[in-house]
Amino acid sequence: MADQGAFGDVYLVKQSEKHFGPHAPWFWDVDQSGGGVFMDMGCHGIAFVWWFLGKPKLLSITAQMGTYVHGGITKGEDNSFAILEFEGNKVALVEDSWARQGGMDDRIEVFGNEGVTYGNLHMGNALPTFSNQGYGYAVEKAPTTKGWTYPVFEELWNYGFPQEMAHFARCVRGKEEPICTGEDGRFVQEALLAGYQSAGSGKKVELPFRPTGVKKPIDLWFNPLD
Repeated sequence: MADQGAFGDVYLVKQSEKHFGPHAPWFWDVDQSGGGVFMDMGCHGIAFVWWFLGKPKLLSITAQMGTYVHGGITKGEDNSFAILEFEGNKVALVEDSWARQGGMDDRIEVFGNEGVTYGNLHMGNALPTFSNQGYGYAVEKAPTTKGWTYPVFEELWNYGFPQEMAHFARCVRGKEEPICTGEDGRFVQEALLAGYQSAGSGKKVELPFRPTGVKKPIDLWFNPLD
């Protein structure tokens, strides 16, 4: 729709991904993971908004993060916000949380001078259900299936897992070129480093930002560069 001009000039994209924390224990250990929720899921949001806006040059990032719920098990941040300002007067807001009760919440908002659209990955393809007894599975990270729940139909397909694995296999076989490249990954990693620096320093960080001697991204939140 954006490519067809439905929203006119897109100036703002919002992306949020929230749940109550990861399954695997290593995510909580910043020495293994390199960071908290911003590292875990902010990478997805950064990549998405950059791609949606047409991969413009990233000018700056302003981030805020904190550990509000899971301080007993991690030194990493469990909630984060990042404002990304791009060339061409475009901006994005990326919001991530490991502190959100009630299961997964994943959505986007797109604003342009000619229109707007809202996407909710789970509620957009859910089956509103009430059960006194509960049942086996509703959606990723849902804490219970009693009462009102919103099981997602073909959840893995909605996440895109089968599609991305099929694309990967075709790339390995030489039938397609990777949609996402190593350069894309490098861009996201630089944005993550700048985000941690911003949150640690309390200041906007301009890009390019390529610090040396940083062992892991979250170190810039603990000890920002001068």
